[in-house]
Amino acid sequence: MAKQAAPAARALKFCKKGENTPAAPCRTMKKSLLPILSALLPALVWGQGIATSFQVMRLPASAHVAALGGEHISLAADDAPSVGFANPALYAGAASNAVGLQYMTMPAGGSHFGAQYVRAFGDRHTAAVTAACLSYGSMDETDQQGVKSGTFTPKDIQLGVGYSYLLSDLVSGGASLKMVSSSYGSYSSLALAVDLGLNYYDPDLDLSLSAALQNIGRQVKTFDEGGPRQHLPFNAVVGGSFALAHAPVRLTVTMTDLTRWSQKDYFTASGAKLGFGRMLANHFVVGADVVVSESITLSAGYNLRRAYELKQAGESHWAGLSGGATLSLRRFKFGVSYAQYALSSASLGVNAAYVF
Repeated sequence: MAKQAAPAARALKFCKKGENTPAAPCRTMKKSLLPILSALLPALVWGQGIATSFQVMRLPASAHVAALGGEHISLAADDAPSVGFANPALYAGAASNAVGLQYMTMPAGGSHFGAQYVRAFGDRHTAAVTAACLSYGSMDETDQQGVKSGTFTPKDIQLGVGYSYLLSDLVSGGASLKMVSSSYGSYSSLALAVDLGLNYYDPDLDLSLSAALQNIGRQVKTFDEGGPRQHLPFNAVVGGSFALAHAPVRLTVTMTDLTRWSQKDYFTASGAKLGFGRMLANHFVVGADVVVSESITLSAGYNLRRAYELKQAGESHWAGLSGGATLSLRRFKFGVSYAQYALSSASLGVNAAYVF
């Protein structure tokens, strides 16, 4: 991830294959655009993470998760249809026959929106259908002389199915199959991935413990025929949520990117070496829900890695912090969130769910 990437986002230029000549060189997907996008787009929308394509696979699918820091996998007390997006085992606790819609603004005119439907079958089986789209905003398409010939809108589209099974009264397991299609101008790509998850939830103690492996898969169609395959944003995550005994507060702690302990996985402005303590801290995301009433919950979160890397890139105000609120009625749920994923602007998210 390069510090200079974000400001250059909307100035990317490319031309189609065959238009590049020694006398009039121009950027092609194979030699320039693809690696730039692979590094640039995660920097634009995530503010952290490994330089991979298909970042729609890591963005939160609900305002509640975004408000708590964006990475949590143990929110078993949340029955919204989006609850299993990061950990399919949590579909076991989602309301049956429920539909959810989600929208979040992104930097540079981009947007992230999605939909989910969840239905239980019998006492132990729950299935889900999901869709999500991440648009990176409009970009100019120019020829080798720099003359604008049109515009294009890079985007990732994800379609998925999920399933969870109650292994016991307190333990559930789940899996999701996802297909992600990416379109960047005249170039396109396809990837297939699987999520696996486990959850232990004791409602009497309001204690939830989870583990998940996210985005296990590969790119099956490359952007350029014969070109290099892009890595999927694989993530190994563990986390827990628990309620305080004498206060209407639920705390959530998540440790993410458990397979990434190399210096090259982290961004620093000067390329300085990270100490073990800093690297360890970058794996943690913490959040808190304050239950104001049976219908209203206020949420706040702090993503330590996002805070550190945004500060390294020059942002200091509210870096890593997020917040939001949820309104829960008998059949309807509505949530809002605020978070900063990039230097250029903050992201506002909303989601709604209805149980038929």
